[in-house]
Amino acid sequence: MNKVHFIAIGGAVMHNLALALHHKGYAVSGSDDEFFEPSRSRLAATGLLPSSTGWHPEKITPDLDAVILGMHASADNPELIRAQQLGLKIYSFPDYLYEQTAHEKRIVVAGSHGKTTTTAMIMYVLRHCRVDFDYMVGAQVEGFDTMVRLSNTAKVAVFEGDEYLTSPTDRTSKFLHYHPDVAIITGIAWDHVNVFPTFDSYVDTFRHLVSSIQPSGTLIYYSPDDNLSSIASEKHSNALQTIPYAGFPWHLDDNGSVVANIDGQDVSLSVFGQHNMQNMQAAMYACQQVGITPAMFASAISTFSGAARRLQLLASSPSVCVYLDFAHSPSKLRATVQAVRSRYPNQHLIACMELHTFSSLTRDFLPQYAGAMQGADTPIVYFNPSVVKQKKLAEFSATDVYNAFAQENLTVLTSPSQVEQTLRSADRHNSVILLMTSGDFGGLDLNSLALSLANEL
Repeated sequence: MNKVHFIAIGGAVMHNLALALHHKGYAVSGSDDEFFEPSRSRLAATGLLPSSTGWHPEKITPDLDAVILGMHASADNPELIRAQQLGLKIYSFPDYLYEQTAHEKRIVVAGSHGKTTTTAMIMYVLRHCRVDFDYMVGAQVEGFDTMVRLSNTAKVAVFEGDEYLTSPTDRTSKFLHYHPDVAIITGIAWDHVNVFPTFDSYVDTFRHLVSSIQPSGTLIYYSPDDNLSSIASEKHSNALQTIPYAGFPWHLDDNGSVVANIDGQDVSLSVFGQHNMQNMQAAMYACQQVGITPAMFASAISTFSGAARRLQLLASSPSVCVYLDFAHSPSKLRATVQAVRSRYPNQHLIACMELHTFSSLTRDFLPQYAGAMQGADTPIVYFNPSVVKQKKLAEFSATDVYNAFAQENLTVLTSPSQVEQTLRSADRHNSVILLMTSGDFGGLDLNSLALSLANEL
């Protein structure tokens, strides 16, 4: 039996990988210095939750077949040092995913926005078409119990490809370890400024991804993106097939339902927005690479309802709909606000976003948000000045945020209670409320809040 130990097992992807290996029959152990939900409960349910928090070098024994190092661990982690002293095989989770799927056809979805949804669309269609496949995705997808699956039977693997750092000992992008047969790049918009200090350095990591595609592999790319089109037109030693896409045409029918034209066929959909039409076309082209016809794709995608926190409908009533989206970067904000505006052209749009990531809380990055919430009737931005201090970033004021977003009717808030009070006091009749964050607005119960906003008028 393979024995694997996880350093930082509590992470979102790490605990899912641990569960996947447990289900595969591996002996799994792990450590972490903190556990949050849902990883705590999910690890406990399978007997994988450590009996105590913290790092325990005694768990690192010579009989381990692999040690998997999470990004949350530091380079001087005592368990990592012990594993190095013993000469054990140490993997980052991207390295280990590749190791487990080296003989499978790998589809990797990358890009600054839309990669989770596009990955989820591919997974949903492959499952509908009864294709056996392994996967790793960054959000919960309806019909899938975990965010990672590794098997002994699949001949296809679908990975969401993240450009962030691989591990404390490997400062390259995670997606460079997957060596895809098929790569999708949904677009390039500067992010992760703590890792990529210039836009050119950010673009370069996607150029390296294209170079890492298997010989005679396939690049599927969003052609209206000038940087992507430039990369796709370059000479590549791996003799790529390149497939451009720009998104399916779509409209609202007489009943207000979303209808997309997929390869000449009108298909009613549950998802909406131009960005999702782009994601969907990319997903279709990827699915074709493993034998799924456009007609099969259209039939399957018609019932796709999205991934968690990606334009997820939290609550609705005859007067109000409340959506939650993961959007936090400028490009994601623009796409999400435009999507909701186009889906609900006659409703009052209240859009509230949280500056939560390192990039979004970096003062010099704030001007990237100029105009990002155009289309919202009531735009609101929340940030916590204490978090800026904790991250040891240059401090900024609510006025700085207001000026950066360059939108006259913008409201800037600095406490969770202000967010809740502002949303509750807004005129919500015939409105759509869009909550956009990679966090929770400083600890708000968003599900409870959404229900009250929709129903307590």
